[in-house]
Amino acid sequence: MANHASAEKRNRQRVVRTERNRSIKSSVRTVVKKARTTVAAAGSKPEAIKDAVLEAVSALDRAASKGAVHPKAAARTKSRLAKAAHKAARAT
Repeated sequence: MANHASAEKRNRQRVVRTERNRSIKSSVRTVVKKARTTVAAAGSKPEAIKDAVLEAVSALDRAASKGAVHPKAAARTKSRLAKAAHKAARAT
């Protein structure tokens, strides 16, 4: 347990930051999962795929800018989503 005032404050800050990052990461995972299921669905329209991927890219960029997700992890996820969307669009 923290014994100094500064250590107690750092602990309070850690709790707030962790909760905020957890919320951001959870919402990003949800949006990315929606995009993946839209891309994987056989009867998805190209417009629906594009909208879902753009929403996921936006969420990933926001999370990366806030520091909740590493920028390279966000870039990697965006790249894989775009690749899958392109492949699905060509298949239709």
